[in-house]
Amino acid sequence: MTQILQLFIFIPFLGFIISLLIPAKKENTMSWVAFSTAGLNLLFLIGFVGYWLFNGHPILNLKEVVLFKSKEYEFLLDLCFDKITVVYLLVGAFLTFLVTIYSRYYLHRESGYKRFFNTILFFYLGYNITILSGNFETLFVGWEILGVCSFLLIAFYRDRYLPVKNAIKVFSVYRIGDVGLILAMWASHHLWHENITFLKLLNYELVHEHLTEHSYIGVFISLMILLAAAAKSAQLPFSSWLPRAMEGPTPSSAIFYGSLSVHLGAFLLMRTYPFWEFQTSVRVLIALLGLSTALIASPIARVQSSVKSQIAYGSIAQIGLIFIEIALGLNTFALFHFAGNAFLRTYQLLVSPSVVSYKIREQFYNYVPRHHTIEDSFPKKLEYSIYLLSIKEWNLDSFMNLIVWKPLKNIGRKLDFLTINRLLLLFIPAYLLGLGALIYSSEGVEHHYLPATFALIGLLMILKSFSERRSPMMSWLLLIMNHFWIALAISFNEKLDSKEAVFYLSGVVVSGILGIWGIRKLQTYEKNIDLNQFHGHSFEHPKFAFIFLIACLGLAGFPITPTFIGLDLVFSHIKEDQIVLAYAAASSYILAGISLIRLYSRLFLGPHVKTYHETAYKSS
Repeated sequence: MTQILQLFIFIPFLGFIISLLIPAKKENTMSWVAFSTAGLNLLFLIGFVGYWLFNGHPILNLKEVVLFKSKEYEFLLDLCFDKITVVYLLVGAFLTFLVTIYSRYYLHRESGYKRFFNTILFFYLGYNITILSGNFETLFVGWEILGVCSFLLIAFYRDRYLPVKNAIKVFSVYRIGDVGLILAMWASHHLWHENITFLKLLNYELVHEHLTEHSYIGVFISLMILLAAAAKSAQLPFSSWLPRAMEGPTPSSAIFYGSLSVHLGAFLLMRTYPFWEFQTSVRVLIALLGLSTALIASPIARVQSSVKSQIAYGSIAQIGLIFIEIALGLNTFALFHFAGNAFLRTYQLLVSPSVVSYKIREQFYNYVPRHHTIEDSFPKKLEYSIYLLSIKEWNLDSFMNLIVWKPLKNIGRKLDFLTINRLLLLFIPAYLLGLGALIYSSEGVEHHYLPATFALIGLLMILKSFSERRSPMMSWLLLIMNHFWIALAISFNEKLDSKEAVFYLSGVVVSGILGIWGIRKLQTYEKNIDLNQFHGHSFEHPKFAFIFLIACLGLAGFPITPTFIGLDLVFSHIKEDQIVLAYAAASSYILAGISLIRLYSRLFLGPHVKTYHETAYKSS
């Protein structure tokens, strides 16, 4: 029975590969492949669930394949199937099937028709991997796929300013959540001393024994899981990204941000529930987070002028209630709530264009004054204050910019004195000195502070790349050098073998060279390239844009090169007392992804810089 689980990943993967081979002009073939993939997966899933229920609905676990193994570390793909998996897979398959049929007609004659269905099928593959995951590593593969698909779908109308701008904003928030997941994986390695599966978390004696001996590590892991869940499910203070994500086509908004992807934070909490079940402080924190989000998001939803934003904030409030249910241990009730909310929001978003048209006509001919609301019973100052705060969405965007993005950019701008020549002159001697120190440390001379120092140097390079406005090549070289500094920093830990460092850097080198070639090639076509504006060169160089996107994903550690496994391998060698090193490495990885997506967007997306091309209005 367990071997059949592979089928629910193989079918979406096969559908995605076939869709890539279909010419862009074959609309009927493309849409047929999309809804056939979702429909076939749904059909097999219904049959398998019936068979699984008939056999007593056991929890299934399949150790799929070991991708990398050393003396101290094993990277394996593990699949798990239980009631949580059943509900999420059935809802996902049914809604994807409906949305692909709807999109067949909704996106007819759109220039990005093929690109849309490619991305939807890739999203469905990532979604199934995430839901079927049996350990953190497998979950992170699907998690990363969903993040990239999110960016591509929001920026679907890539010739406009706002969709591209908001796609970068949403991807940036997703990466904050990735910090939590990465640090949870790192601490988990030290707590269990193995690649723990979710099935083993059901062993109460095992979990209780480890948490009794390492209570602080247990709380840290739980808090990092909560951070990842809050960012993915748009809970406070990350709530403002969800309405921004509605810039994409209505079908992708429905399936991605109305129903499936936005509920993955709740999925993560339910999947790890046996781990933090007896951590009372964590349960209280989850409930308070859900309650505060629901109380703030509900009035925001009621004052929005856009129907998509109303639905988005309404969904955020409901997910806040789901968080409360999970904290109370009502997981079965939370699953019913998830399914109901997913179906409702998908329906609301798919009919929203028709509703808007109807409402405009109805209000024009049959205006009805506003009815009495509960807020009218409040003192007027309180009522007006809530209204103004809700109109401004509680300034959540400004808050995130003030405490996260602005400080990072300010640090990066202090390094504006660096040019490419100065960068190379500083980097090469400093790196050679670091290698010399590494050789001396292997001969018995200890350097306790060098790993953290080198990791912080790598982080500074990322911050400079993140704030770079002049040279794309400068930004790219800084991103490559960061990986080398991180590898050097962790090489001081005696358990990291040189072969493992080479394995990690192999994907960096290949992607880095491809990116350097890409930027130089683009500079031969387009003389003036900087990062002060969006250039929109994908309009004239679509194949070139795709190749550069692949290079960006490879350098970011996306699961297409050995660097993805190498990142987890590197983190497994960071000791539990090296908190600065772990934080610097995790921050570097996350900010590198944001910087790479920003670099790609500035060069290839947005309104075209050449004025003879048609340009959309800045406001969509």
